[in-house]
Amino acid sequence: MNILFVMYDQLRFDYLSCAGHPHLHTPNFDRVASMGVRFSNAYIQSPICGSSRMCYYTGRYASSHGAHWNGFPLRVGEHTLGDHLRKAGMACWLLGKTHMKADAEGMARLGLAPDSTIGARQAECGFDAWARDDGLWGEGPDGFYDEKRSPYNEYLKSRGYDGENPWADYANAAVTDDQIASGWMFRNADQPANIREEDSETPWLTSQTIEFMEKTEGPWCAHVSFIKPHWPYIVPAPYHNMFGPEHVPPPRRHTVERENPHPVYGAYMENKIASAFQRDEVREKVIPAYMGLIKQCDDQLGRLLDHLEATDTLKDTMIVLTSDHGDYLGDHWLGEKDLFHEQSVKVPMIIYDPRAQADVTRGTVSDALVESIDLAATFVDAAGAKVPDHIIEGRSLLPWLRGETPQWREFVISEYDYSVTPQCEKLGLEPRDARLFMVFDGRYKLIHAEGGFRPMLFDLAEDPDEFHDLAKGDTHNDQIDRLYGMLAKWGRRMSQRVTKSEDDIKAMRGKSIRKGILPFLFDGSEVPDELTEKCRGPARQRHSGNTD
Repeated sequence: MNILFVMYDQLRFDYLSCAGHPHLHTPNFDRVASMGVRFSNAYIQSPICGSSRMCYYTGRYASSHGAHWNGFPLRVGEHTLGDHLRKAGMACWLLGKTHMKADAEGMARLGLAPDSTIGARQAECGFDAWARDDGLWGEGPDGFYDEKRSPYNEYLKSRGYDGENPWADYANAAVTDDQIASGWMFRNADQPANIREEDSETPWLTSQTIEFMEKTEGPWCAHVSFIKPHWPYIVPAPYHNMFGPEHVPPPRRHTVERENPHPVYGAYMENKIASAFQRDEVREKVIPAYMGLIKQCDDQLGRLLDHLEATDTLKDTMIVLTSDHGDYLGDHWLGEKDLFHEQSVKVPMIIYDPRAQADVTRGTVSDALVESIDLAATFVDAAGAKVPDHIIEGRSLLPWLRGETPQWREFVISEYDYSVTPQCEKLGLEPRDARLFMVFDGRYKLIHAEGGFRPMLFDLAEDPDEFHDLAKGDTHNDQIDRLYGMLAKWGRRMSQRVTKSEDDIKAMRGKSIRKGILPFLFDGSEVPDELTEKCRGPARQRHSGNTD
């Protein structure tokens, strides 16, 4: 069996018709949901692109792998999906974005050449790269944001788009009065990108994926990682005007959120992106473009599904649809992601398993508390290997797909390190103290903040919009204490003993005594004779001078 692991960047859990969106029709996402299981309570382990992705790719929490922010290298030697799946006989390929930063210093220390097979895999999160493109080819006074050559930019040049950076000039720009109208500016979000739709980013990566499936023999796992619907919020025709201001929902926010807010939350409500999304004119331009980008993603997913059906390989391909985080879009007075409201930390997750064991759950919805790190365990399990649970901290979802009810977790965890942000500086924190932790038990959500701040607490049963921070008072101290107990339990997990499994440790017991290490014996009668056989017998020579 092959695995098609599709990730969309910054796709909210509730912007799909199968999740109940009132205006956005996504028949191909719905098609996969009807074939498999939609997990309605899937949470990421860090609400920022790079860190979240490293959790997906390692199956480990952010504090375990250490790559807490975009550009923080994933240390050399960290086990990834590629390492686990290749051991199980499955190739592991990348098409699109990872946000991976290689540990160049660590590679140099160990003498790993970047152009060697192992060096290249270390630099690509353990994947073999078919076409890596992180999608943000911005350029400023200090050069390009992404320093590698963009295969998408090279494709555009081959299609006749001129200039050094056609991504910026065409894919990410409209035209107004014969001038470039950049997608970086929200005012241009309702304009069509100046590119033929078939040449835009999402169709390009879809075509790359179809070519991959035509040329590559299995078994394989292909991580197809689309940059959209991540900003810049601009989309080519006809998707640019499929939706309008009449399809923009009122923001989910309340004035009570601004009354004595938690200091970290207050700092984020005052940042640049939040201030922008607090403006109705921004939301009325951006959200229709965001919906158009999702609609284009859905249509391109249809191309992939149609190809699998036409080649009779759908029956042999597990399909996983998910996202690295959500998008506030003005809810809670915020933009982007970063914090732990549902709009940011909860993601879509749909899994189709073609095997007969999954027939009993097709078209169902599971409300199990799922973490993004569970996918690594699921893929290893699906490949027929034993999940190395001393390394992978997630849990296989295959039992849920087979209609079983396994013993499961009581809570989910997410972490956020905001040490490189202006908010850290504004709050006067040292980098090591700019950290947040979320623990959510399915009803109560606690956010702990390092740096001496009080916690935050929300009751999603009584307050599903998460407007009322119950930790502002002292009426819910019992729930706060209970959730802190869960956080402490998680903090005591065994996370760094990655070179020895539980089975390895059990097998080590008694090994040394059978190899002649016999400490703490009085006369040898305490152990079987066979263990002391090498310690007995006549002395062959005397060198001590002792004649007794």
